[in-house]
Amino acid sequence: MRRAASSGVLVIMGSGETSPTMVTLHRRLVRGLGTDRPEAVLLETPYGFQENVADISARAQGYFSRSVDLRVSVLPGMRGHDDGGADVDGGLAALRTADWIFSGPGSPSYALEHWRHGPVARALRERVAARRGVTVLASAAAATMGRFAVPVYEIYKVGAVPRWLDGLDLLGGLGLDVAVIPHYDNTEGGTHDTRYSYLGERRLAVLEEALPVDAAVLGVDEHSAVVLDLVAETVEVTGRGGLTVRRAGRSWVLTSGTTATLADLRALVRQGRREPVPPPATVRIPAQPPARPVPPTLSELAAECERRFAAGQQGRDSAEMVRAVLELEAGIEEWAADTEEDDGTKQARAVLRTLIVRLGDVATVGLRDPGERLRPLVEPLIALRQRLRDEHAFPTADLIRDALNAGGLELRDTGRGTEWSPYPPAGD
Repeated sequence: MRRAASSGVLVIMGSGETSPTMVTLHRRLVRGLGTDRPEAVLLETPYGFQENVADISARAQGYFSRSVDLRVSVLPGMRGHDDGGADVDGGLAALRTADWIFSGPGSPSYALEHWRHGPVARALRERVAARRGVTVLASAAAATMGRFAVPVYEIYKVGAVPRWLDGLDLLGGLGLDVAVIPHYDNTEGGTHDTRYSYLGERRLAVLEEALPVDAAVLGVDEHSAVVLDLVAETVEVTGRGGLTVRRAGRSWVLTSGTTATLADLRALVRQGRREPVPPPATVRIPAQPPARPVPPTLSELAAECERRFAAGQQGRDSAEMVRAVLELEAGIEEWAADTEEDDGTKQARAVLRTLIVRLGDVATVGLRDPGERLRPLVEPLIALRQRLRDEHAFPTADLIRDALNAGGLELRDTGRGTEWSPYPPAGD
């Protein structure tokens, strides 16, 4: 039987697993396998209940093929309730021998229902224990990795009482007695707290009270990843955010760029015993900035393109306005493969439509300063009005002033002479 490559890497991604923000890391992980044609597989169980499961898988495969140059096969028989007679044994065999495994968005509780006490959990635990291959678990799949897991949908969408599920405990063998919470710094709620994978502070505090005294929470921010090298026993934090170790309301944050040892991480997880009323505190562990800047999220790109468009319009730079529109359109296309249900795409498309409408308005009225166009006509009339005033022919001079006002021009008589300008558009 073919054995998986022996690179021994386990990756926890908070979100953005099939977005531009994770391309560099994915490429690096694949290069680390040391083989030109790695056996790469996609485990689609977390979203296996969705009607568009095939489309989500196809988008993920397209992303890895196009952006990472990695051909990924979908494991048969791994959807859960509705596998349609797929070859489950073949899927399990491929899972055990794959060089690279990926699983991502969906429902943690649905994934656990089909993994926890079956061959998938055993295969993943054996893989981690043997320190072989690359295993990338993101979003919902990442939430299954600890000894405890959050039923996100049930709590946030259905209103179930906050409780822990038994997780896969893939990290237990590394000495990490934890619950993994992806989307840790989520801000989609706007006016309400959606941090901690939509739990918010109140519900996370309730769940913390139910943890064993020596357990902790590992929180992975959005568009961030924690790379556990199981052979070198190192921990690397990369991406836009960081890794938070939280115990009883106290937090230690390993920022992006941090490299530590597994022993360091174990020490943070096991920090002391729970105090009756622990003081809230957050300790940030600084790190060197990443060697390469992380690409902006789609929401950030939309905001930047909107700013550049406005600056171009103000500076009467039509080329810059067009570049902003085209860059935003290209960004939306690049993010189209992201398998997360991300409101950023809807927001970006709304911004794009607005910029196109504004570009059409500009094409109608033009960018050129209206004063420049009107100067050859207005200046002689201003001079004539001044001459009439000098000759005390004020009624006639006032007729010229009124005609210019009616034409949309404002006249201001100053000690330096008469100054004029078009009236600003309504609403400015």
